[in-house]
Amino acid sequence: MTKTLSFAAVHFTVAFMVGYLMTGSVWVGGALALVEPACNTVAFHFHEKIWKRIEQRRSRDRQGAAAAMSI
Repeated sequence: MTKTLSFAAVHFTVAFMVGYLMTGSVWVGGALALVEPACNTVAFHFHEKIWKRIEQRRSRDRQGAAAAMSI
């Protein structure tokens, strides 16, 4: 959990700094620091679901190939 919280702090800081440096606005930097990680979290959820399906498909393909070789 400590590593996760540390990464979250880095992520928020980077998002804030990018927004602030690009606009000079603390408000925009703050909004970006909140919105971007939230959007990234949702995108990561779907990314993981897609990769889980890919891994399951690959596993089934390997099992099928192994079964075919043993016949």
